Parts: sequence; C-alpha cells; structure tokens
Amino acid sequence: MSAPALSLGRADSRNALIAAFLGWTLDALDYFILVFVLAPVALDFHKSVPAIALTLTASLATRPLGALLFGLLADRYGRRLPLMLSILFYSMVEIFSGLAPSYKIFLLLRLLYGVGMGGEWGVGAALAMEASPVARRGILSGILQEGYALGYLLAALAYWAVFPHWGWRPMFFLGGLPALLTLFIRAKVKESPTWRANAASKIGWREYFRAVAANGKRFCYLVMLMAMMNFISHGTQDIYPTFLQQQLRFTPRATSLVTAISMLGAIAGGILVGYYSDRWGRRRVMSAAALVALLLIPLWVLGPGIAWIAAGAFLMQFMVQGAWGVIPAHLNELSPGALRGFFPGFAYQIGVLIAATAPYIEALMTRHLTYAQSLGAFAAAALAIGACVIAAGPEAHRVKFL
Repeated sequence: MSAPALSLGRADSRNALIAAFLGWTLDALDYFILVFVLAPVALDFHKSVPAIALTLTASLATRPLGALLFGLLADRYGRRLPLMLSILFYSMVEIFSGLAPSYKIFLLLRLLYGVGMGGEWGVGAALAMEASPVARRGILSGILQEGYALGYLLAALAYWAVFPHWGWRPMFFLGGLPALLTLFIRAKVKESPTWRANAASKIGWREYFRAVAANGKRFCYLVMLMAMMNFISHGTQDIYPTFLQQQLRFTPRATSLVTAISMLGAIAGGILVGYYSDRWGRRRVMSAAALVALLLIPLWVLGPGIAWIAAGAFLMQFMVQGAWGVIPAHLNELSPGALRGFFPGFAYQIGVLIAATAPYIEALMTRHLTYAQSLGAFAAAALAIGACVIAAGPEAHRVKFL
C-alpha cells in the first residue's frame, strides 16, 4: 500500500466506504423508481411507454455532464464537498419529479437528475478505493458497486409498499432521503490522503488537461469498456419489470418479488466476483461472468413459471452485477493518480451516454417482437461483445495508488 493510504485508520476507511456505498445505493433507488412505474406515468401524461422510457435515456445521457463537473471539482478541491453537492442535487430533483405537472417538465427534470447521478459515482468510487487496503480492494469494490443493486431492491420494495396505495408520485418523494447522507459525510468522512498528496503538487489547469490528453488511449478503452458494461446492465434491468408486468402479467407484488430476488443475486455476485478478482485478476473474472450470463438467457426470459423466472433473474444478475462489482477497483487502478476524481467517473459516464439508448431500443423492439425476444436478443449481443472487450483490455491488478 502506498504511504498516503496508510494515514487513514480503519474507522476512517470504513466511513469512506459507507459514504460512497450509501450515496450510490440511494442514487440507484432514485433512478430505478421510474423503472417500475413506466406504464402508470405514461397513462397519466397520455404518452406511450417508449416515450416514458425515453426519460430513462435522458437521465443516462446527461450523466457525463455531472461526471465532468463534479470530477473536476473532486480533483481540484477534494472528494468530500463534490460528493455532498452531487447527492443534494439529485435528491432535490427527484422530489420535484414527483410533482411534475406535464411530460415536458418531467423530461426536463430527468435530464437534470442525470447530472447529479453522473457526479456521484466517480467521486464516491475514488474516495472509497483510495481509502481501501490494496489486498482487499476487489471485494470492497464489489460491496461498493452493489449499492446499485441494493438501490434497485429498495425501489422494488417501494413499488410493493407505496404504489398500490398512493400511486407513482409519492414514490419519487422518497428521493429526498439521500440528502440526509450529507450530514454523515460532513461529520464522519475524512478527505482522501491520496488526493492531498497529489494536490500538494498544485499543477495548473493547463498541466492537468495535458495529463488527460497524454492518457487519451487509456481513456478511450475505458469508455469502450463502460459502454459495453452499461449495455449489459441496462439491457438486462431497465425493461425487465415491464416484461414481467406486460407479457407475464405479474401483479405489482410478484414483480417486486422477482426483482428483489434478482437484486439479492446481484449483491451476492458483486461481492463474490469482486473477492475472486483479488485472487485471479480483474479481466478474467469479469469476462467469465459475462459468458456465463450469456448461457443463462433462456432461463431468464423463458422460464416456465414464476419460480423458474425468479431463479433465472437471480442467476442473471449474479453474473451481470458480479462483473460490475469489479468496476470501481478496475477503473481506479487504470486511472492516473492526479486525475482519479475525474478520469474513471467521466469514462464511466461517457460509456453510459453511448449505452443510454438501451431501454429505448428495447422498448421499440417490443413493437415487432415479444418482450422476451427483445430482452433476450439485446442481452445476448451485449454480453458476447462485452466479454470480448473486457478480455482485450489492460489491467493494473493491485497497483499501489500514488
């Protein structure tokens, strides 16, 4: 471990991981609330389901702007303040989304929400990974990333508990809860000592962007990697509840149950695959998980009955989010130290931008195919190409952060 990282005690490292984990969990909760209520929102605004799915795409499309803004702030002013600002921003926008009087305003708010969502991941991941012991970076990366799955699980529980009684709007009011996390960050989380060490050099903006340009080839690969990872995740998650509702005619409770089971698989996969990435390397376990997910597609969308569908959903997300659990460690290990607040987060969100059309494309495909056929074909292509991109890239397994 590098010397700066040693200056953080165990409690400080734990608090950094908790802050980043909860920030990502609540961020995902806010995003996935909409996934469960596409049809009711479409009905209220007199729009089609693909038109509301386009607002999911809108949030994904503006995430690079948030990564750029908050990432630059994180490299210049530290990790804590930008992390708090991004959390406050997306929390407020989520509440206003529940009050939107029209489709146009709702779409605008989802564009703004993407800015806050895009800023949180890169800053939080840099803070947590810089505070993590090198030997356990993979498993802690898995824990951090599966805040995303836990957020999806919480959204499923909110759909089960809130929607049948009060409709879709109050579900968005839950989005104000993340604002409370900033109190914990302010009181308990210390600034990254790795950032302090890099900030001591006090390079100007000109030198900073020269360093970005000098690492352009590495950045382009990370963008390609994250595009495929986002095609895989959004292609297997965003329209899946609608598939359960519209094609399989599951009730809200059955939809919530299957989704919750799938996210338990995601959490287990993220942690276990992250753990084995510490032993066997990042690329090897990620590409293996993607290939196994490819084989699970028939069970995932064609299972005969709710028990088989639930098993397929559990195993699919175990593998998909297993591969994703390695991402925080992998991206931060491949990023230059002085650029770590900006570099992984911006590459991640440019990849999101490229893959932002995934839910919209799948929704359009259902005009000519069944939901099962659309999801299966899209996921197969994403997983096969993604496995190749992962295997062809570089790796900096267990590199010491400077």
